[in-house]
Amino acid sequence: MRFEPECTLPEIVKTIPHVAFEVDNLAEEIAGKKIIIEPNSPSEGILVAFIEENGAPVELMQYSRS
Repeated sequence: MRFEPECTLPEIVKTIPHVAFEVDNLAEEIAGKKIIIEPNSPSEGILVAFIEENGAPVELMQYSRS
């Protein structure tokens, strides 16, 4: 990922490499977690959120199967 100087994403996302996982139920996976980017839909058919685990960002993605 590349970030322009005016990017408003959290510093942890911009400065620490992250892993990404596909999940079946995003809401269930983020429950009780430290959310650093709220669930959002960057494009049709996908829902994405970032959580923090052990000081690192983790991206979770839920794809629509329809």
